Amino acid sequence: MSGFRNSHLREKYGIPSNAVITIGGTVGVGKSTFTRALAELLGFRVSVEKVDNNPYLGRFYEDLSRWGFHLQIFFLAERFKEQKRMFEYGGGFVQDRSIYEDTGIFARMLYEQGHMTEEDYQTYSQLFEAMVMTPYFPHPDLLIYLEGSFEEILSRVKERGRPMEQRTPIEYWRDLYERYEAWICSFSACPVLRININEYDVVADQSSVEVVLSRVAEKIRLGRSFRR
Repeated sequence: MSGFRNSHLREKYGIPSNAVITIGGTVGVGKSTFTRALAELLGFRVSVEKVDNNPYLGRFYEDLSRWGFHLQIFFLAERFKEQKRMFEYGGGFVQDRSIYEDTGIFARMLYEQGHMTEEDYQTYSQLFEAMVMTPYFPHPDLLIYLEGSFEEILSRVKERGRPMEQRTPIEYWRDLYERYEAWICSFSACPVLRININEYDVVADQSSVEVVLSRVAEKIRLGRSFRR
């Protein structure tokens, strides 16, 4: 990417220096790679999902019912703190995974699959609503949703995923994929830009960079105009 990186691409496309952009999409779609590439292009900081320090993650994949609620509460707390930190810093961030996916996809999936009790799910949902879905919570300027075929995403998980992910049954990944597709169609907390991973490569393709940044700028501009 360094071969074509333009130090003033953000200014060229009129992307605000205090923007906060969140990258969403199912496991294996390439969020982390896209996040870092976009942040470098814009001269933004990166907000990375905290996974390795999660004390429940390994145990969760071994026993979903025992640790699902604990896992979701940990993620909610960490993402809430990170969301506040980015805005208190003054913006200028690209974030790997949004806080909205926790309740809209993962907690709901655990509950509907019988891995979270009714009481735990209601407790989690009410906590999420009180923390996030208020006028005072700082929502991102844009959510970029990365999408691709299920077959390609599954291949990426099997090739690059953590050992615990590679041992997870294919039915789990298919259910997760379908839930993501349904979730993004009804998401409304901030503007959405859908990017197909087969059509755009912001790591190695200059033409992709130009198209994506132009679309990012337009979505942010329209979103901020609407908020005014």
